[in-house]
Amino acid sequence: MNPEHEFLVVLHELVEWFLIERKGISIETIDKFDIAFENRREQGNTDEPGDDPNAPYYDEHQFATLMEQLMADKLGVNWSRYDEHVNSL
Repeated sequence: MNPEHEFLVVLHELVEWFLIERKGISIETIDKFDIAFENRREQGNTDEPGDDPNAPYYDEHQFATLMEQLMADKLGVNWSRYDEHVNSL
């Protein structure tokens, strides 16, 4: 991974974590949803659990993704290539 990609992942996670903490969403609630999401995931599907509108942290994940996209643009990172790279990990 390159430094810009690493920074973007950290930025997303930090923003999402802070918003989740502020809203009072427990890690147990998130884990329960994420595990159920992964258990029903179809092969080849690279969607993130936070992109599911039923995710208890959907709004927080969407906002974190927006911040990540804005920063990627500012850094000159091609979003499609970055997203593909992250999903391949």
